[in-house]
Amino acid sequence: MDKYKWNFTTIGGVTRVCIDDGQAIAHLNELDQKLWTVLSCPVQAIELDKKTLDILDSNGDGKIHVNEMVAASQWLTKIINDPDLLLKKDDFIPLSAFNEDDAEGKQLKASAIQILKNLGLEKDSISISDTADSIAIFSKTKFNGDGVITDFSTEDAELKAVIADCIATTGGTMDRSGDNGITADQIEQFYAALQQYKAWKDAAGDAEFPYGENTEAALQACLAVKDKVADYFMRCKLAAFNSDSTAKLDATAERIATISDKDLSLCNDEIAQYPLARVTAAGELPVNESVNPAWQSAIAKLKALVLDVDYPDATVITEAEWNTILSKFAAYTAWKSAKAGDIVEKLGYDRISELLNNNKKEALLAIVAEDKALECEANAIDAVDKLLHLYRDYYTLLCNFVTFSEFYKPKSKALFLAGNLFIDQRCCELCIKVPDMAKSAASSSLSGMYILYCDCVAKHSAAKMTIAAVITDGDINDLRVGKNAIFYDRDGKDWDATVVKIVDNPISIRQAFFSPYRKMAEAVENTINKFAAEKDAKIMKDATSKISAAPAAAAAGTAPAEVKPPFDIAKFAGIFAAIGMALGALGTALATVFDKFIDLSIWQVLLVIVVLLLVISGPSMLMAKMKLRKRDLSPLLNANGWAMNAKVKVNVKFGATLTKLAKLPMMPVKADPFADKEMPKWKKWTITIFVALVAIFAILFFNNKLSCFGLEWNKNNKEEAPVEVVEQVEEDITITE
Repeated sequence: MDKYKWNFTTIGGVTRVCIDDGQAIAHLNELDQKLWTVLSCPVQAIELDKKTLDILDSNGDGKIHVNEMVAASQWLTKIINDPDLLLKKDDFIPLSAFNEDDAEGKQLKASAIQILKNLGLEKDSISISDTADSIAIFSKTKFNGDGVITDFSTEDAELKAVIADCIATTGGTMDRSGDNGITADQIEQFYAALQQYKAWKDAAGDAEFPYGENTEAALQACLAVKDKVADYFMRCKLAAFNSDSTAKLDATAERIATISDKDLSLCNDEIAQYPLARVTAAGELPVNESVNPAWQSAIAKLKALVLDVDYPDATVITEAEWNTILSKFAAYTAWKSAKAGDIVEKLGYDRISELLNNNKKEALLAIVAEDKALECEANAIDAVDKLLHLYRDYYTLLCNFVTFSEFYKPKSKALFLAGNLFIDQRCCELCIKVPDMAKSAASSSLSGMYILYCDCVAKHSAAKMTIAAVITDGDINDLRVGKNAIFYDRDGKDWDATVVKIVDNPISIRQAFFSPYRKMAEAVENTINKFAAEKDAKIMKDATSKISAAPAAAAAGTAPAEVKPPFDIAKFAGIFAAIGMALGALGTALATVFDKFIDLSIWQVLLVIVVLLLVISGPSMLMAKMKLRKRDLSPLLNANGWAMNAKVKVNVKFGATLTKLAKLPMMPVKADPFADKEMPKWKKWTITIFVALVAIFAILFFNNKLSCFGLEWNKNNKEEAPVEVVEQVEEDITITE
């Protein structure tokens, strides 16, 4: 079989494969992987339906790889009889588009027809909106193939009641219809629990219930005071062992005195720490009102449930009697620990017995089997939904994967574009979400782009978002860290954006031309500000010191003396001599330049000026041109998790379409009442003509063109400075030193 013949085109300065028909999609498995623009992309920060991305991410690793894209293309072109339909990106599929020559395609068509039937729709196509609500699809169906049955699955009232009991005890499972139901495993669990609980309950005899139906309550009453009673009897034993310790083992008056000034009704926890009753060597526990007030209600409950049964006339009990009571619960505790099937206990013994006597287990399992028989058809309904999502979105992702054509189309938006940033009278359309700021910033310099990193927050979202906005047109004079802006996401929702980092790179040749002058102006401004700040600080320091010295001088009765340095004539002579020499050297240098300059014609002067501008701005412009030619978006995408296999160039012409500048309309503008008063036009023209005449006169004069008027500049007869003057200056400097 001949291999598919691929077509190629140049997009963004890179030769790429054309995917412009369905056959190209069908033969995608034959495309050399080295020719793909992207090898993988993340499912995060992609402006595409999340469900579609999850479908394509078949292994669930958070990325979509080339092999997953190829597998999807093979499946789609097998199910659809005309692959060219995928280029339409419709959200519906005509029923006639299913490939009935393929077994799966035929099954999917049948499932699509079943979905429409379940929804009560009569039409010749199925859409994503039809498959979006699976609950609506199965809400009117008895069986849906998920192996879960509900009370809607049977008309038998008795079976409905058993299903309800099973749900109440096992928790149930959500059915595709949206109702709670039960599975085969839960039915088995339910009937096993019924049998276990009944067997356990039937195993109990009179020995296991020493206090009849009150046995459980009696046990809990004993356990509530067990530790406190044991503590009391141990204190009594110590008192019998050493009578001198009795007072310390008891609730002493001093201890009670520490809380006597408090509201004792609020001190129940502290009082409960005191002994259960007064400690005596006899070791008998009173079971009347003479016990610790904090424990009286617990002892009263114990007496009613246990002591009045075993020792009805007793006012005290001994430790031996107490241990006898506890031993009576041994059989009950052992039986209780063997309890099984307790999930059905709340149904009650009588209902459990009834369910076992009238066993409906097999009937329920048969209904589950009937439901499971439709599993293939029901799963195919899910496959129809999968097909619809890929049918609509696959080609869009493919154009952002193989060719990247969506990025370069004027009216399209690539999937990685997050929205628009409005800042400094411009709209930046090349904005990318940044999951990892550090990783992105490390790669941003490789892109050669001017990038604004912005933190975005909004009231409608609790999450904070970071974006990288690329500036591709305009100037950068007012762009700085901390500047606020507004970001609109793909849904049109607004976010408050703040610039947190700037990656400085050339935007245009024009901006690069003025860059050296801007930097020099900033340097001069910073120097002046620094000098002014230092002078201001010095003045404030001197003023503060004088103000601080004034009170001390006033207290001493004298004014602070101002120290004046003595006049040094030699110092001033040296200074003036040095200034004279500096001015002389500067004059000589300027004269030399002037001599060379006046020999030039007008066009040569202009040429010199152009050369000077090129010397200053040329390197910056050259570097800008080189960077602008290499400007590449792929490092930014790579930092976001994309595996880029080719460059994504953004040249000057294309970049101008990604940043829209504000443009004023060509129409009269209302005058500004606060504008500075402009000079009249006749004055401007007068000054312009005067300056031009002066310039022409100067050029002609210095080139000996005005000799007819008796005016002449003879550069060859310039007199040199007298040697005596120079020697005198040098002598003055020597004297000064």
